[in-house]
Amino acid sequence: MDRLPAERLKSTVEWGVDGMRLKMQVGWDQITQDSKRIVKPRSCFELGGGGPNVCAVQKLIGTNKKYFTNCKQWYQRKICGKSTVISYECCPGYEKVPGEKGCPAALPLSNLYETLGVVGSTTTQLYTDRTEKLRPEMEGPGSFTIFAPSNEAWASLSAEVLDSLVSNVNIELLNALRYHMVNRRVLTDELKHGMALTSMYQNSDIKIHHYPNGIVTVNCARLLKADHHATNGVVHLIDRVISTISNNIQQIIEIEDTFETLRAAVAASGLNTLLEALLKNHIMKSAMCAEAIVAGLSVETLQGTTLDVGCSGDMLTINGKAIISNKDILATNGVIHYIDELLIPDSAKTLLELAAESDVSITIDLFKQAGLSTHLSGNEQLTLLAPLNSVFKDGSPRVDARMKSLLRNHMVKDQLASKYLYHGQTLDTLGGKKLRVFVYRNSLCIENSCIAAHDKRGRYGTLFTMDRVLTPPMGTVMDVLKGDNRFRMLVAAIQSAGLTEMLNREGVYTVFAPTDEAFQAMPPGELNKLLGNAKELASILKYHIGDEILVSGGVEALVRLKSLQGDKLEVSSKNNVVSVNKEPVAEADIMATNGVVYAISSVLQPPANRPQERGDELADSALEIFKQASAFSRAAHTSVKLAPVYQRLLERMKH
Repeated sequence: MDRLPAERLKSTVEWGVDGMRLKMQVGWDQITQDSKRIVKPRSCFELGGGGPNVCAVQKLIGTNKKYFTNCKQWYQRKICGKSTVISYECCPGYEKVPGEKGCPAALPLSNLYETLGVVGSTTTQLYTDRTEKLRPEMEGPGSFTIFAPSNEAWASLSAEVLDSLVSNVNIELLNALRYHMVNRRVLTDELKHGMALTSMYQNSDIKIHHYPNGIVTVNCARLLKADHHATNGVVHLIDRVISTISNNIQQIIEIEDTFETLRAAVAASGLNTLLEALLKNHIMKSAMCAEAIVAGLSVETLQGTTLDVGCSGDMLTINGKAIISNKDILATNGVIHYIDELLIPDSAKTLLELAAESDVSITIDLFKQAGLSTHLSGNEQLTLLAPLNSVFKDGSPRVDARMKSLLRNHMVKDQLASKYLYHGQTLDTLGGKKLRVFVYRNSLCIENSCIAAHDKRGRYGTLFTMDRVLTPPMGTVMDVLKGDNRFRMLVAAIQSAGLTEMLNREGVYTVFAPTDEAFQAMPPGELNKLLGNAKELASILKYHIGDEILVSGGVEALVRLKSLQGDKLEVSSKNNVVSVNKEPVAEADIMATNGVVYAISSVLQPPANRPQERGDELADSALEIFKQASAFSRAAHTSVKLAPVYQRLLERMKH
């Protein structure tokens, strides 16, 4: 226990052991110096004109559970996934007046004993009557606070516990009731997170927790109705009977038989770093009583990981699983919840185990089919770039030699963290490719694929969840264009304009590449002018080339990309469709070693483009372009009805 000393364990703990399975969760009980005060919930209602002193009550449908809600909880209209209805009632100490809004009349104060009946704790009154000393104190002079269990709280006690109380009313019952009392007036604005109040039973501590969602607990019992003033104190109604706390967390672990394996693990934690990390993954940094959980929240552990703590109906959940079997076991330095599974930290998992808890199961199946899963379960230092399942909505691809090669390029030869990646960085893959990192304002991308979720860092590898299948670059921009039959006319135009060398050398270009159909769609006169003027042709082509690499994942609502021609291109994205100058892109993210290519269905025109006037006669440069685009000639005979200018052009090409 050297590394987890008892005096430091001020925590919320969730432990349990069954055989050799270790089950635990612990959290530090930190006193917040500036904890939030309870704001009277009527503020939400009064702003709507409901009148003074009206409290909003959130009632769980199908149960008797009520929550005097605050604004934050109100709008959600759900508690632990169950629907609620909002009703309104007079706040404590006020009543309605006929003909007036809200609850303007203040009720006359009674002593503590009579106030118990007003707040719905008549059973507490009944048990008070059975003792010889307590009722006179509650009716007499003084200043006290009573955390009074509701009638339902008393009814929920087991027969065995009730028998033990009523069998000796002047000792057991009296002591139990005195433990619910404080020898001074304490209002809710004084109840701070992590504080301890001294009770009237042997000065024993009562643990107070005040959570950001407005819920206050007393020894993990929820405050139902607060601040009912009396002439000699104040009454707070709580949802259970509380009992004294005598053991700390370590002592509970040592005396409970079910924690035998856990005791051995804690003893060995100083000798085993991995085991220590496992234990710390079950220790939360703040105390968490079950009644404080009304929706999902992320809680940090001592290991630095986060656990998703939530609820579903009456069940508490950890990381979406209902594995808490026994809750709210109070210790002097925290709270223990028994759980039925080990909470293994990511830092102890393989890539396969990390992926099993993420939305990338289809990618993992592909790796298994390709015989590559051993890379994900061994001790190689790797980063897996795993596309989300939604990427494969049209079906899982067939695993062949090409797919296996592609999958190898989704494994980077190092264990990375996305926060250390930088723009222009290159990453080496197991497939022998070099991948580039692109950093944009709201996205971090590796080639055409962008990171879609937080890293999961395992023992040897890191999982990056990606938004699409990555396509490594397969040559320069010119190689890409030449290898695609859609761009034969563009390739000829680039060669005629003298831009071939530029698009073959190292660089960072974004090329919006008009297809052959885009050129064919131009009016004959405009095409003649363009192709007949080499200088104008070069200018138009440079307007299609951005001076940096912009993949589709880096496109926001609107990005203005400077072109090599000088004017800016307006690149936008809406409903997953990328457009340039408001024209939809036919295909995005064709990756090249010196840039990225977008196929477009129109030839873009610069804003201030002023082409020179020319006649119908074609220049030699235009004729050469069409001679190089032989595919266009063949297609024209079979599927395209040509304008007269193209017919004359083709006739000249035959001679």
